[in-house]
Amino acid sequence: MKIQTKIRFLREKIVPLQGFCIIVYIIVMKITPDYIFESSWEVCNKVGGIYTVLSTRAKTLQTLFPDKVIFIGPDLWKESENTDFIESKTLLKGWKNHADKKDNLNVRVGRWNIPGKPLVILVDFHSYTNSKIKDSLYYDMWENFEVDSMAAYGDYDEACMFAYATGQVIESLYYYLKLSDKNVIAHVHEWMLGMTALYLQNRIPEIATVFTTHATSIGRSICGNDKPLYSQLTNYNGDQMARELNMKAKHSLEKQTALHVDCFTTVSELTAIECRQLLEKSPDIVTPNGFEFNFVPSGEQADVKRKIARETLIRVASLLTSESISDDVLLVAISGRYEFKNKGIDLFIESLNRVRWANPQKPVIAYIMVPAWIDGARVDLQNRLQRKKAAQSPLPYPYYTHNLNHPEDDKVCSYLLYLNFTNQKASTAKILFAPSYLNGNDGIFNLSYYDLLIGLDLTVFPSYYEPWGYTPLESIAFGVPTITTNLAGFGLWAKGEGTGKNNWNQGVRIVERTDTNYFDAAEEIKEIIIDYSKLSPKQTGSIGEAAQTLSRKADWAHFIEYYLRAYTIAFENKEKRLYKYEN
Repeated sequence: MKIQTKIRFLREKIVPLQGFCIIVYIIVMKITPDYIFESSWEVCNKVGGIYTVLSTRAKTLQTLFPDKVIFIGPDLWKESENTDFIESKTLLKGWKNHADKKDNLNVRVGRWNIPGKPLVILVDFHSYTNSKIKDSLYYDMWENFEVDSMAAYGDYDEACMFAYATGQVIESLYYYLKLSDKNVIAHVHEWMLGMTALYLQNRIPEIATVFTTHATSIGRSICGNDKPLYSQLTNYNGDQMARELNMKAKHSLEKQTALHVDCFTTVSELTAIECRQLLEKSPDIVTPNGFEFNFVPSGEQADVKRKIARETLIRVASLLTSESISDDVLLVAISGRYEFKNKGIDLFIESLNRVRWANPQKPVIAYIMVPAWIDGARVDLQNRLQRKKAAQSPLPYPYYTHNLNHPEDDKVCSYLLYLNFTNQKASTAKILFAPSYLNGNDGIFNLSYYDLLIGLDLTVFPSYYEPWGYTPLESIAFGVPTITTNLAGFGLWAKGEGTGKNNWNQGVRIVERTDTNYFDAAEEIKEIIIDYSKLSPKQTGSIGEAAQTLSRKADWAHFIEYYLRAYTIAFENKEKRLYKYEN
């Protein structure tokens, strides 16, 4: 008997307790989805950490629900090939023909070129950007959910048109595949897809909706505008701050989506506190970000990759600065999105500045692996790499590897110049800015980020605003110990797993950050790096092994349970919602 039939039976036969019985039944049975439609701006579109969340979790979902998980992403690749997308002319062929001819949807169907190779639909939403469709959608969103789009600007329209198109794709699939008697989840990520969930609740209330915010738009904006978040959080009103920071439309959409969906989730307890204050909604469940380990090398392969990575990193540094750099140099790095304060790039530079004045026992080479606005690889550095000879003199500006557009306006370069941290010959610590996407074809390293990460000795991610923090998790997965903070979701998770503040017992060190202790934190990071540089290879090897052991606790095989609970909560609240409507 279908679950919906059982629910109808409960409704008809146990009238006085029908709502209660439905909920109990769902909780006990842990209803699982028959279909999951999941959408984000970062499906087949690598922009930030959400791509990692979705792409690493996909294999586990595909194993649990083979070809019943359908990802939906924006079709942005018209001028060049999207290597993430493998188009198919046979998958969902009947529906695609129907969607093209009957529903006027412009879609491509295929598989996402990641482990598990899940089904994916790319939707071209650009035809929806005419004012008539947009105005009608925004009116409906205000009328039904009080989403205020009047002050919209920038990327708001584009995101909402993609969300609307995504809603129409799910609606089309729902009716074409005859899913009315199935358990269907629509899971959307970030404010950009909020209108998908609201559209579906209005048009197909039988679909259970899940909304995940990875970072509140207003919280990120508060930090980005150099306002203190943590010491003043309880004094902030989200609506008021949205008006002050010109974030009213995005905040309104995010807040109303959180308030109306069947299950609202976020990625850490840290962000849950932020949601309660700024969105006035507590998440129904925290769904921490896991990791897929199938591409982390081990054994002899790891040794070979580590050797190649170290040789590459040392050689680039040597040719830029014209110095002979020993093999036992301490290689340190920070990576991620270019958020100078939020990601702690400023604190990383300040800490390394203190390291150089402390005269460490071994040389330190620190890399900032953060994509910026560049104009290709440095030709002078490429020439040196091709000649394979020792450099006789440093290159001009021997602290960046790729040509920056307007380096005088770049925050990293400006801070390095302010500190006179420009890799002078006598300096025992040097910083190199690698501002390119490290995709294996950047013109200098020609190795992917992961193939460089494995060659590092230590990573530092001293974030001020970091709802989760994939970069430190990736680091320990590759056996590279990391320094993070108590203001990162990952840092709090590691602390909960027993990570000590003053030791490397699990390959992670957590630095306490507040709104006001910037220089104290820099001094603490400096001391940790100096002390780490004094450890023997045997000691650092043990720390690396401990780091990998901790990382395994974040395998999606463990963390997927939080999503299964979220689906159950969504089905439970959907039935409450439908029961309320019907009565």
